[in-house]
Amino acid sequence: MRMTAANREAADEQRGIQKMKKTNDFGRDSVPLLVLKTSVPFMLAQLVNVLYSIVDRIYVGNIPVIGADSLAGAGVCAPIITLLSSFGTLIGIGGSVLFSVRLGAGDEKNAKRILANSFSLLLILSAVLTIVFLLTKDHLLSWFGASEVTFPYANTYLTIYTLGTFFALLSMGMNYFITAQGFPGLGMLTTLIGAVINIVLDPVFIFLFHMNIAGAAVATVIAQMGSCVFVLCTLRRKKMRIPLSIVRPEPEITKRIFALGFSPFLILATDSVIIIAMNAVLQYYGGKEYGDTLITAATIVQSYMLLITSPMLGITGGSQPLISYNYGANQPARIRKTVFWVLLLCICFTSIMFLVSRLVPEVFVRIFTNDAEYRELAVWGIRVFTMMIIPLSFQYVFVDSLTALGMTGKSLSLSLFRKTLYFASTCVLPMLFTANAAFYAEPIADGVSSVLSTVVFFFVYRKYLKGSGRLMEIKV
Repeated sequence: MRMTAANREAADEQRGIQKMKKTNDFGRDSVPLLVLKTSVPFMLAQLVNVLYSIVDRIYVGNIPVIGADSLAGAGVCAPIITLLSSFGTLIGIGGSVLFSVRLGAGDEKNAKRILANSFSLLLILSAVLTIVFLLTKDHLLSWFGASEVTFPYANTYLTIYTLGTFFALLSMGMNYFITAQGFPGLGMLTTLIGAVINIVLDPVFIFLFHMNIAGAAVATVIAQMGSCVFVLCTLRRKKMRIPLSIVRPEPEITKRIFALGFSPFLILATDSVIIIAMNAVLQYYGGKEYGDTLITAATIVQSYMLLITSPMLGITGGSQPLISYNYGANQPARIRKTVFWVLLLCICFTSIMFLVSRLVPEVFVRIFTNDAEYRELAVWGIRVFTMMIIPLSFQYVFVDSLTALGMTGKSLSLSLFRKTLYFASTCVLPMLFTANAAFYAEPIADGVSSVLSTVVFFFVYRKYLKGSGRLMEIKV
C-alpha cells in the first residue's frame, strides 16, 4: 500500500523525535537524571584519564634499579604537564560555556562560529606551546626541583611528551563540545580510548622494548593521538547538532572565549605552581639526603589526590553545559536544582574517598613501591592531604557553577584565594617546623577556602538566582 503524503510527514516527524531522543534535552528532561547523565560520564572520563596517568607512574616506579629516581623525575614533570593541559581547558571550557549559552538561546549560527573559533585557537596554541616548551624545558626542570640524579629522567619524559602537545590539547579541548551537544557518553569514550591504548602500550615500551621512562612517554603520546582522532571524527559526524568546521579566529569571539575560560585555566595552571613550590620546598629543606625521598613520596600522594580531585572536576565540569544552557534559556529554577544535585553527588563521592583514605591507603601506595621508607611517608601524606576533602566539595561545585553562569571574576577570585593560601602555607610551614610540614598546606587551604566559597555563592544565589536568574548577558 502506498504511503500518503500525510503518513510520510508523520513518519518523518517520528524519526525526528527518535533522533532527538538520542541526545539529552537540557531544557526539559528531569534535572537529577540529567546531572547523572552528564556528570557521571564526565566523572568517569576524568577518573580513567587519571588512572592512565597513574599507570605511567606505577610502571615507572617499578623499573628495576632506577624506578625510584625515574618516579621522582616524572613527579618533577607533573606540574609542567598540568600547565600544558591547562591551555586545553582555557579554550575547551571557555568555548563550551559560550557555545552552550548560544544553544540554550536557540542561536545555532553563532554556536557554530564559537565551535569553529575554538578549534582554530587550539591549533594555534598547540603549535606555539610545543615550540616554547621545547626551548625552555631544561630551565623549567631545573627551577622546578629536578636534582642531578632525577634530571635525565625528567628531561627524557618531558621532551617526548611535549612533542605530543597537539594531540593532548585537541583531544582535551574539543571533547567539551561533545558533551555540550548532549553526548556525555561519547565524551567519556574519548578518554577511555586513550586510557586503554596507554595501559596496553606502557609495559610493551617500558619493559619489552627496554625504553624505561621514555617508553612511558611514547605510550602516552600514542594514546593521546588515538583520543584526538576519535574526538575530531565524532565532531564531524552528521548526528552532531553543530558539526566541526574551521575559520580564521575572530577577535571578538576569541576575547569572549578567553574571558570565560581564564578562570578554570588559571585554576589548573596555579595547580602547577603549587606542585612546583612543593617540589622545590621539599628538595630545599629535605637536602641531598632526604629531598628526593620526599619528592618521590609527594608524587605518590599527589597521584592519589588526583583520584579525588579529577573526578570532582568531572562532576562539576560535566554539569557546566547544563547550567549554561538553562542560563541561556532563562530558567533559574533548573539552575538551582542542578547546583543542588551536583553538590550532593560530590559530597557522596568525597565522603567515600575520605573513608578509603583513612582505612586502606597502604593498598594504593604498595602499587608504586615496596620500599618501607617511601611507603610509610606516602601513607602518612595521604591521610594529611585528605583531611578536608569533604568540605572541598563546596569549593569545587560553587566555583565551577559561577564560571558556568559567566561570573568568572568571582570564581577566579575564590580560586586564587585558595591557591595563594596553599602556596603561602607550603612555603611558611617548613620554615617553622620541618620539611614534612609542607603536606599540611593542602587541608589548611581546602578548609578555609571552602567556607569562603560557600558564603560568597549563597550571597550570589540569593541576590540573582531567586530573582530573574540573569546574572549578565554573555554575547558573541
